[in-house]
Amino acid sequence: MAKLKHFGILKIKHFVIFLTLLNLASCKNNPEQLKELTGRQIPIDTSYSSVDSIQKFIQPYHDRVESILDSTLAYAPFVISKTDGKFNTTAGNLMADIVWSETNPIFNKRTGHTIDLVLLNHGGIRSIISKGNVTSRTAYEVMPFENSVVVVELKGDALLKMVDYLIQSKRAHPVAGIQLILNKDNTVNTFSINGKPVDNNKSYYVATSDYLVTGGDNMNFFKEALSKTETDYKIRNAMIDFFSKVDTIAPKVDLRYYQLQ
Repeated sequence: MAKLKHFGILKIKHFVIFLTLLNLASCKNNPEQLKELTGRQIPIDTSYSSVDSIQKFIQPYHDRVESILDSTLAYAPFVISKTDGKFNTTAGNLMADIVWSETNPIFNKRTGHTIDLVLLNHGGIRSIISKGNVTSRTAYEVMPFENSVVVVELKGDALLKMVDYLIQSKRAHPVAGIQLILNKDNTVNTFSINGKPVDNNKSYYVATSDYLVTGGDNMNFFKEALSKTETDYKIRNAMIDFFSKVDTIAPKVDLRYYQLQ
């Protein structure tokens, strides 16, 4: 089984050619002095045909990229989806757990601290993971964005605002490290971090994405961050690293976030 780590190969779906026109004006002292730089965008459509010599040149690189993307890393015994649970889902739990397990060693080495919890966004998961072989292409389909993990330091009272957000959003945003239990009337029955009650005055380290940390999806509580640590670790690469370490991927809907009946 091929094992791959931290590669930055993108599957290019749209090609744009920028035609740069350099207008050189003669100059007595410097005849090659640049006077103006202009450009125009030429979209590629069906009116253009491939050039055999160029196609022949890039074909080996294309084939190599395709072989890397389709190399089997792990196996999924069932469909993993972000819609198979009301408060937490198999895809969401998988994503949050991956961010925690793969990023925590990096964060700990840099800061001496450990990640307490993870919060991602439901909308950031863009595809199911189909039953069968799991590849690097799978990671690109699930996470096509260039989002990286950022670890934010928040006080306990800011995390209570996070809880309010989760309740009001009515979406299964991926979380890890917490247990949030709601009463029938949507009030909070239990909110704990790693099995302990939340201390409003304590600082906690929350792993999230660089998109959310700036207030994406209206997660404005992140603006109360006491510190931010950029890991420069793409969520997609964390997925590929995790897939490379395991044989079978079988996340479950569990009790990390649920409502009493």
